[in-house]
Amino acid sequence: MKIRLGYACICETLPGITSSSNYTYTSYLKENDPLKLDQIIISNFLDLEKILIYNIKNNIHFYRLSSNIIPLATKREVEFDYVEKYQKYYHKIGNLIQQSGMRVDFHISEYCVLNSVNQEVVENSIEILKYHYRLLENFRIQNKVFILHIGSNAFGKKNSLSRFIHNFKKLPKYLQDCLVIENDDKVFTIEDCLYLSDILQVPVCFDYHHFKCNESFLDYTKIIKSWKNTPKMHFSSPKNKTKKEYRSHHDYIDSDAFIQFLNEIKDLDCDVDIMIEAKKKDEALFRLVRELKYKTDYQFIDDTTFII
Repeated sequence: MKIRLGYACICETLPGITSSSNYTYTSYLKENDPLKLDQIIISNFLDLEKILIYNIKNNIHFYRLSSNIIPLATKREVEFDYVEKYQKYYHKIGNLIQQSGMRVDFHISEYCVLNSVNQEVVENSIEILKYHYRLLENFRIQNKVFILHIGSNAFGKKNSLSRFIHNFKKLPKYLQDCLVIENDDKVFTIEDCLYLSDILQVPVCFDYHHFKCNESFLDYTKIIKSWKNTPKMHFSSPKNKTKKEYRSHHDYIDSDAFIQFLNEIKDLDCDVDIMIEAKKKDEALFRLVRELKYKTDYQFIDDTTFII
């Protein structure tokens, strides 16, 4: 089994570099400065390019893009061209991704609630999905992936799952093909995700830490079979083992727990990409690699890829 490690959005090794610079709607209304918005977008593109170059030089083949590359893109009250105007940036970044073979995806924010009981929230959620699709389309990403939580638990889990199914089926096919559902740490378990996967034929992203917070029946084989390409999973460690802070992510990864997790999945007949969700981002990834090299006999292919 080949394991590839990735990290999310922020590169700790490059201080001051971020593809997530924001321009809030409140500030935009107060300042009414389209030029500032333009400058922030260009800055985000340029910094994303720097992060991708860093990833390539350090053999990081799996990376989560920030959803905040284009501030205010999903705000209906702010109309501007974030596609044609920035084609040279999309083209340059897309070339970096294509030529390196890097796997990139998005994790949609908690504001995207496809099964909300509020129709306006559902409509806004669909606009959020379309925004992410447009970004990946303009980066010329073939295998488009959005990780999404099931969302609202209004009127109970059974009704909430039914609303998710109903609203999913109303999505355009091109959006349906991008969605991957993930278990959460409070309400919707991995078993719930597999139930939806059976009905909707969507892949399931297994989050180990969320599973530990919200355990249920677990079938790794079904999770793997939900994917048509290489499955991806998430791994993080709790900030503290007390009940109050257990759900929060630690700065780094508990390498012993990670090795135990790999022992659980090592007999699966497939490769797996694992997103490291730690507050220290790429630093946590490389610290984990150093500990794995010390504690195991895994065969490392490069800086972030190994065979177990």
